[in-house]
Amino acid sequence: MTKHKVAMLTSGGLAPCLSSSIAELISNYTRLDADIPIIGYLGGYAGLLEGKSVEVTPAVRERAYVLHSHGGSPLGNSRVKLSNVADCLKRGLIREGEDPFRVAADQLARDEVTILHTIGGDDTSTTAAELARYLSENGYHLNVVGMPKTVDNDINPVRQSLGALSAAEQGAIFFSNFSHERCASPNTLLVHEVMGRNSGWLTAATARAYAERLARGEYLPEFNLPRSFLAIDAVYVPETPFDVNEEGERLAKVMADKGAVSVFVSEGANAERIVAEMTEQGEDVQRDAFGHVALDKVNVGAWLGKRLAGLIGAERTLVQKSGYFARSAPANARDRELIAEMARVACASALTGKPGLVGHDIDHDDQLRVIELERISGGKRFNPGEAWFGAMLDEMGQPRG
Repeated sequence: MTKHKVAMLTSGGLAPCLSSSIAELISNYTRLDADIPIIGYLGGYAGLLEGKSVEVTPAVRERAYVLHSHGGSPLGNSRVKLSNVADCLKRGLIREGEDPFRVAADQLARDEVTILHTIGGDDTSTTAAELARYLSENGYHLNVVGMPKTVDNDINPVRQSLGALSAAEQGAIFFSNFSHERCASPNTLLVHEVMGRNSGWLTAATARAYAERLARGEYLPEFNLPRSFLAIDAVYVPETPFDVNEEGERLAKVMADKGAVSVFVSEGANAERIVAEMTEQGEDVQRDAFGHVALDKVNVGAWLGKRLAGLIGAERTLVQKSGYFARSAPANARDRELIAEMARVACASALTGKPGLVGHDIDHDDQLRVIELERISGGKRFNPGEAWFGAMLDEMGQPRG
């Protein structure tokens, strides 16, 4: 077999697939050829620039399965974009006058890496594409093969990104406990803010997972515990604009009927309007290295809760975010199956010299294949016209928009 050396890195935010993806890559390479050296760069692209890595030893190969029971990533993540020279310089990852792509390429060459696996979302993958292009154009012999990670499920043209199914399940578990807070005070408004900058997929999928949990439960309507008491009353996603005043009128009737209201909202829903309000008021709108607005500073859930509370007569408003709880979990069984499938394809493609991002390609009849890196982009939108989503809104009495 041709001499290879494999490197891996995880980048961007967390998702419930990183540790399992690393485990599957290690296991697959060990099965194919236990003599192939493997290293992991620490802290994503930051670790690559700094030359910080850890070796996959025989002991690690033997017990890589342990990673499946853990969330996060043993390699650590960072939000570093190689094309953002100013940010790399500010972080101390490069020196004045250096090109981050050259620094990364030289480090890979020094480490004698022939295969690089990136596990991350659209920003990680587009950065991988830029790096692959730089390597090819400058005579570096290295194959870059990525695996798609994002809780938003917003990578084009990937049908299902890794970690999203687990995040939806964990968000439903989170709200299953939080939903009982309505018992603590009359006329309570519960706002569940779910991750999702431009895509409402995770919010919708979390609501569906919660509804499925409710359907499996037992209730005692004879003693003031009907299933409807715990049901969601609204789901708001970025793809469907909504009028707060109109929703206030509808939800006021719900509050009068059952003494509580529960809503799910994507962190990116109405974000542009809130950012515009912040800018008009002279507030500083923070952005990350990729230019994205820091949504934790925007606080869509708090904004919505404040406006809805007065409209529906809420005496108590609670806003909770499940994002960090959900994204830090281990992969569930469904994600584990996807990860195993993709890792097998990733390893086989890497060894045969075929670069790209592994995923079920929407534009190729959902075929699991190595998608060309130049076709990868972020911002895939959730389709609110999905039959299951429409049926869920109908059950709540919420207009489809």
